[in-house]
Amino acid sequence: MSQTSVANTLREYLSLLELLDDAYWEASSIAHKDMLYDIISIFSQEVSEINKLSIQDHHYPYEVITEGIRRVVPKLEKLDESREEVIQRTQTLTDFRDILSSVLGILEDQLRTL
Repeated sequence: MSQTSVANTLREYLSLLELLDDAYWEASSIAHKDMLYDIISIFSQEVSEINKLSIQDHHYPYEVITEGIRRVVPKLEKLDESREEVIQRTQTLTDFRDILSSVLGILEDQLRTL
């Protein structure tokens, strides 16, 4: 699998963040909100660091920047396993399934190269 560019990764992460934000506000329990908030915080940090890169660098292959993003895969997998309970709205759930596989692919590719 070829590495994704910084621009494509940023787009995927921002899409995931938008869905996680929706899921956070739709969540019915504090435990689910806590789990979502933790993941949102990790991706927000990574996106913040990516945004510090020069726009000319966005065509280069993506490499993880923050330490938290290296540890987020198990949290995403746990969320994926319990997504039916955590994500209440059908549209959010459908969109989440689509974007999660792409984000996990990016992260797993990164972890293999580290």
